Amino acid sequence: MATTLTIIDSTGKETGNTLDIQESWLETEKGEQAVKDSVVAFLAGLRSGTACTKTKGLVSGGGAKPYRQKGTGRARQGSSRSPVHRGGGIVFGPQPRSYAKKVNSKVAKLALRRAFSDRLAENDVILVDKLGDVLDGNAPKTKKFVQFLKAVKAGDNALVLDAPVDLNVELASNNLPLVLVMSAISVNPYLMLRFKKVVITKAGLEALGERLS
Repeated sequence: MATTLTIIDSTGKETGNTLDIQESWLETEKGEQAVKDSVVAFLAGLRSGTACTKTKGLVSGGGAKPYRQKGTGRARQGSSRSPVHRGGGIVFGPQPRSYAKKVNSKVAKLALRRAFSDRLAENDVILVDKLGDVLDGNAPKTKKFVQFLKAVKAGDNALVLDAPVDLNVELASNNLPLVLVMSAISVNPYLMLRFKKVVITKAGLEALGERLS
């Protein structure tokens, strides 16, 4: 695994500088289960949990007893909205709920270290000096951002990390469905593994390192 990354500029050329990856940022022996738990928790948190069925008490109508208690030869009924009737309530149907799962901070940090280490081992991390040069002046231009991704050999499926994130850079990437620009201090294991390439600025890597160490 490369513990030293070469810094390139927005045109893909080497700047002549490198940045060392500290051992405290990496984890290669353990953390697989932590990664799984963190990814499951993140995806579970995205679920809306708004599925809802009406119980007998929520279905409209059925206030009057459908027929008298005795003398009809039929089973006694107290409401036409009973679950045994068509149009009645649903028994044990889904109700609004939260699917959120808790992951403690140590597990989350271990998972992020393992995910980052795996991306480094696969040579999928691209370290750039800064993102300011990808803008056309101060205007966000998707064309310029696409040219930048091509120059650094990130393709059209990439996670771009910076610290802090320039709003114009983020706007320039909004029309690219497989590209996400975000702050390095907010990335999670799922997003670290979701994209084919991880493009990170020098400032972003230093901020990420503070989280990992």
